[in-house]
Amino acid sequence: MPIKILPIVALKIGMYVILDLAWYEHPFLKSHFLIATEDEIKKIAGLGLKGVKVDFSKSRVRVEEAVAPPPHENSEGMTDHKSKDPVVSEDLLTVLHDKKLEPERKAILVREHSFTMMQNLLDQPTAENLKEVKKGTSEIVDLILRDDDTTFFLVNITDHDYYTYTHSVNVGFLAVALAKALFKNSDAHDLHALGAGFFLHDLGKVHIDLNIINKPGKLTDDEMQEMKRHPALGFFLLQEAKEMTKELKLIVLQHHEKLNGTGYPSGLRGDDIHIYGRICAIADIFDALTSVRPYKNKMPSFTALKLMRDEMVPHHLQKDLLDKFILMFKAP
Repeated sequence: MPIKILPIVALKIGMYVILDLAWYEHPFLKSHFLIATEDEIKKIAGLGLKGVKVDFSKSRVRVEEAVAPPPHENSEGMTDHKSKDPVVSEDLLTVLHDKKLEPERKAILVREHSFTMMQNLLDQPTAENLKEVKKGTSEIVDLILRDDDTTFFLVNITDHDYYTYTHSVNVGFLAVALAKALFKNSDAHDLHALGAGFFLHDLGKVHIDLNIINKPGKLTDDEMQEMKRHPALGFFLLQEAKEMTKELKLIVLQHHEKLNGTGYPSGLRGDDIHIYGRICAIADIFDALTSVRPYKNKMPSFTALKLMRDEMVPHHLQKDLLDKFILMFKAP
């Protein structure tokens, strides 16, 4: 897609902008970045530029959305706005509460509509959309808590390509199911808050260059350092949106930590890694292993679980948590 110069008023969250300014002439970390908040648009507007370059090959907004005609006024002089589609579709909510659907079919539909929900959020990670997605994940948690049969199919459907939105959803299903197995007899854990954390664990990737996320091969050292920023970026995005909770903070910041201290971003060791972060790490690794990537084929679930047990315990993963995770793949 081409690079277009757009007026400031046309800028939207999800656009990848290129500022033709020296580093000291603007307040951002880089001169080229993905717009993530309305506040960033306000800061760009304050630079006094007549127009800004937008690279649509790296944007989460299509060209046609950027050049759409302005709304028309009706006969009463009021502006007609096309109603915005909700980030959480009614279809998802309908399927979640449909008691007539067979468990396998229900799982397929919940998965598809959850993918759409998460893709909508990553396209427009606004505070309003974050709030709505947290409500949506709460409904999904309710389903997992009450319906063992559908949950079995949710955690056993692993045939998919790896995108941030598909990965986020699958980790959400897997980690909530594991948390249910661990905490079902305890009142000390808020499963709904945990569910939001598991689904949003990779939110910070909206700030990472898509060329790095989708690179068909091993990342360079510089690219890996950039990728390692996503937990902190997700934390700041949630904090700015005023949607932070204790559970979100622990999961977003700790899901890449390893028991031997070689993880990131903080290099935590052992019990310094909260159990919520350890749960998410297991689901995160499993989904990465069993998904199709540009540089590898998917790994069968059994093979992935064996690799995790034989090669990642006890250095990276906690054995008793992984044992509980493995039991989830047996039919109820």
